[in-house]
Amino acid sequence: MNSSIQVAPGVTAAGGLSAPDGQIPGVSPLKGSGARVKRYTALAVMLVPLAGFALAVRQLVLGDFAVTDLVLFAVFYFLHMGGITMGFHRYLAHKTFRTSKWFEGILLICGSMAAQGPVMFWVTTHRRHHLYSDQKGDPHSPNLGGAGLIAKLRGLWYAHMPWMLAPDVSGWTFFAPDVLRDRRLFFYHRTYVWWIVLGLVLPAAIGGAIGGSWHGAWNGLLFGGFARIFLANQAAWCVGSVCHMFGGRPFKTDDNSANNWTVAILTFGEGLQNNHHAFPASYRHSVKWYEPDLSAWVLWTLGKAGVVWDLRLPGPAAIRKLAKQPY
Repeated sequence: MNSSIQVAPGVTAAGGLSAPDGQIPGVSPLKGSGARVKRYTALAVMLVPLAGFALAVRQLVLGDFAVTDLVLFAVFYFLHMGGITMGFHRYLAHKTFRTSKWFEGILLICGSMAAQGPVMFWVTTHRRHHLYSDQKGDPHSPNLGGAGLIAKLRGLWYAHMPWMLAPDVSGWTFFAPDVLRDRRLFFYHRTYVWWIVLGLVLPAAIGGAIGGSWHGAWNGLLFGGFARIFLANQAAWCVGSVCHMFGGRPFKTDDNSANNWTVAILTFGEGLQNNHHAFPASYRHSVKWYEPDLSAWVLWTLGKAGVVWDLRLPGPAAIRKLAKQPY
């Protein structure tokens, strides 16, 4: 079979659905050193921020912190989550709006500071998730482990974090040929590690400058750096786990995506997964005005200011077609 398939607006998978027998199109196994590098990198992303978070909690318990540390956490949480939701997700993966080179750079640098993987990993993994959502091939579905409570809990845990250890890779030319051939976008992929370092050095430097001490720098690193990465990523990973098991489903989709408001609040709208899977090319994950989608509100404001443009939305007819109840 060699039929073409669209993995994003205007992006067709290279090679279509052709693949060797028994292999999922666009997904290749990793062996040897490749599998080990992926596994160790994923473990570092999981465990190093956890250690920093534990030290930040210790500072809180001891009362050994300042208002500056909490402000640094909040500011860098906003940059972290905004970079992922608006930059990596709605801009790169789904092409829901357009912007200038300089604002594109801000979004992708902030997204890289989140330590969720470089541009090519993030985009290919996410487009793969949409193509195979809650089916064989979905990199982080909680619904493939079988029936029964234990199986469901095991699937929920796997979809939250251990999926990153899987010895496979999402094909670059299959899922993201548009990003691969854009040298400007690929620059942010190649410099990924430097942006993670920047996301740690900046809060440490600001904390040290305001506090006037190495202790202030240490706390800035803990709160604005490691604790921020840990908590923001735990919230973000709930999108692929919790939001494909728990929540409302106002729209007809071919998967188990659900709207979970708690996750949506913590992730600036990403938790409105049922809405998003029904209308993946929309810059808004909210369909009704009151649904929590901070990223959409920010993008709407930036659109009015001319910073972003060509914001894509589903029409009323498309919404009515997929709605389970009259809209």
